[in-house]
Amino acid sequence: MKKLIPTLTLLLSLSSYSQEIIGKWSGILEVPTGKLTLVFSIAKTENGYAATMDSPDQGAKGIPIEIVSFDTSKKLFLEIPAANITYSGTLDTTDIIVGNFKQSGAIFPLNLNREEANKRPQEPKTPYSYYSEEVTFQNKIENFSLTGTLTLPKKEGQFPVVVLITGSGAQNRDSELLGHKPFLVLADYLTKNGIGVLRYDDRGVATSKGDRTEATSKNFADDAKAAVEYLKTRKEVNTKKIGLIGHSEGGTIAPMVAANNKDISYIVLLAGTGIPGDELLLQQAYLIGKSAGMSETELENASKINKEIYQIIKTEKDQNQIKKQIAIILEKQLSELPEDQKPTAEQIKSIAAEQSNTIASPWFSYFIKYDPRPILKEVKCAVLVLNGEKDIQVPAKSNTEAIKNELEKWGNKKVAVNIFPGLNHLFQECKTCTVEEYEQIEQTFSPIALQKISEWIGLQTKL
Repeated sequence: MKKLIPTLTLLLSLSSYSQEIIGKWSGILEVPTGKLTLVFSIAKTENGYAATMDSPDQGAKGIPIEIVSFDTSKKLFLEIPAANITYSGTLDTTDIIVGNFKQSGAIFPLNLNREEANKRPQEPKTPYSYYSEEVTFQNKIENFSLTGTLTLPKKEGQFPVVVLITGSGAQNRDSELLGHKPFLVLADYLTKNGIGVLRYDDRGVATSKGDRTEATSKNFADDAKAAVEYLKTRKEVNTKKIGLIGHSEGGTIAPMVAANNKDISYIVLLAGTGIPGDELLLQQAYLIGKSAGMSETELENASKINKEIYQIIKTEKDQNQIKKQIAIILEKQLSELPEDQKPTAEQIKSIAAEQSNTIASPWFSYFIKYDPRPILKEVKCAVLVLNGEKDIQVPAKSNTEAIKNELEKWGNKKVAVNIFPGLNHLFQECKTCTVEEYEQIEQTFSPIALQKISEWIGLQTKL
């Protein structure tokens, strides 16, 4: 289904890439005779996915899996008919596949964890050379608790502290994704350089409470405000030097928190958005599709479909009508696929319904409609705007220029912009610079970018 997958994936590319299934997954199968380690290696193909299975304890490696499917509801299905083996599971928000292994009628629970494709040399190891504390604070607007980690250069003293704000999708305090923990690396670097850091699990993730099903960027901004309010209660925090660092959607949220807020001294926008959501996703879809090998004709067709869908979201008020109209568009596209790629009529309806529900969700609808520029009028603190030149999710030039121009138009003279050559959306030094490469890169966060962030905050706080 070569043409189906790019078109539907591009509609959701900002929030769904962290849930990709490719890579190695392992788990322990408990059978009556003992325990067996199973390893599944899953790769992308032009028409979907391919996979093999290893059973190291039995000396078996590279067993071909004939049937592999991974659908929009994050359900994985694997089958080896010759051995009468199937595996079915669901990829959850913590990047674990929860499921069952079945052979010859016997069913055994088997959960799979992602195996790191590479070593991550930048990840700090305990014991840390600084003070680290697990903390809990309250979102008083919606009345639920969030949990996180506060790191300080020393246990005693008073320090500048930044709050880290994650990007789109359910993320933990380390902004963990595809074997990388960029916020852990960033927090470690800053704390070692005299800057305290508060990072927290998103609402509904790990031990943080709160419901994210109806949440939008505005709600996530309230979570970040709650983090700032918590810092103001800590004697170790210099309350005149509290800052924010937001990545991707977090770079959209940070200005919401900083607007007309005297508690915020400075903000750092890491691949933050500066153009309306629908415009951003159109640019993003084009670049991701191009990197995946789509032709200009395919890209133009995908853009046309996306524009039509975004227009429905922006103009139609009734939620049921939005879902209905989007489903009609998607069903039409699916039904026009070549016969060898076309799903069954039942599958077409199911796929279209699932996609339309996701696209019409409160978060996606809000993102499509949101223009980040007007709020920048109210941001009076110092702002550092950073982007990777090779970013194909938040294109550097259009977004950094929009942010800089809007801030300066309203009199903010404390704006600095840096576009780093050769860096991707995660601020890694990249080669192909595709989304698929994120996991393959050993580096988690460019040392040059880390140094720039630390030095700039040092200047704002006069460390």
